[in-house]
Amino acid sequence: MIASKLTSTLMALIEQKVPAFLWGAPGIGKSSIIKQIAQSSEVGFIDLRLALMDPTDLKGIPFYDKESHTALWAPPAFLPKSGEGILFLDELNTAAPSVQASAYQLILDRRVGEYELPSGWAIVAAGNRESDRGVTYRMPSPLANRFVHFEMEVDVDDWKYWAYKKGIDARIISYISYKQEHLFTFDAKSDVKSFATPRSWEYVDSILKSNITQDLLLESISGAVGREVAVGFLSFAKVMNKLPDIKNILASGNGEYSDEVDVLYALSTGLVSAFLKDNSDENLDNLLKYTLELKSEFAVMCVQDLQRNGVRMEHSEVFKEWVQKFAYLLA
Repeated sequence: MIASKLTSTLMALIEQKVPAFLWGAPGIGKSSIIKQIAQSSEVGFIDLRLALMDPTDLKGIPFYDKESHTALWAPPAFLPKSGEGILFLDELNTAAPSVQASAYQLILDRRVGEYELPSGWAIVAAGNRESDRGVTYRMPSPLANRFVHFEMEVDVDDWKYWAYKKGIDARIISYISYKQEHLFTFDAKSDVKSFATPRSWEYVDSILKSNITQDLLLESISGAVGREVAVGFLSFAKVMNKLPDIKNILASGNGEYSDEVDVLYALSTGLVSAFLKDNSDENLDNLLKYTLELKSEFAVMCVQDLQRNGVRMEHSEVFKEWVQKFAYLLA
């Protein structure tokens, strides 16, 4: 399931306090989705890494109660005491079997030892698949049956929507639009340490925005996404120098056109990124006016990317003209 559909599905399950488990390859944004849901819902968020715990860390430590002459369990301080939120058990299947077993009662009965999870809190877990060659333990059937399971897929359109919102460098978005297979190059059979994932492309964005000198850029980006992808990206980035003046296009609706495919990918993404930073009606009309003479597939790419980012254009007279020209591609 792609990220956008997963988000709406998980939000519904979290509201009903149904435990969910999110499976997927490393670096594709499983943890980020849960954090974003908590942030958008304005509820608490606690990230527990059970792989770093002993069984007693979750259940608590026993102590002698003088009044009842019995042993009670002192619950750990990191578990929530009140309010609403998401208790996120990240990388649950990397925890030792004894630790996973200690989570049984918490997940199904919402309590462990003397501790009871507040009614406003939901439980969500995530983990890498066994086929991804990570350090994982097979999840026991009784524990697996305590979750509703989903497998997250990498989707370029979903990633582009996130990247625009996040303010990811336009060169990265352009390159992934042009070379979609380079968004995710993880191969479980390979021993290569650096490979491209949505998470590592976010690292590349940080590298580009850092003070790393030009002569060290290739090695730095290679360390994030691998040598082959880094060379391809930096070669593509040089295309940005061939672009017409995007600010002038948004200001006037006029500009030069290119027949080079890589330039057109970069131009389409550049136009969308620039408009999202200054989304006036005048800029929208000028952008649409310019795309009327753009190659049809790239004109449609621009408009679809804008619409995915919530840009309304039905009120624009230029958009009505645009629809008449490209309606055959939208059918």
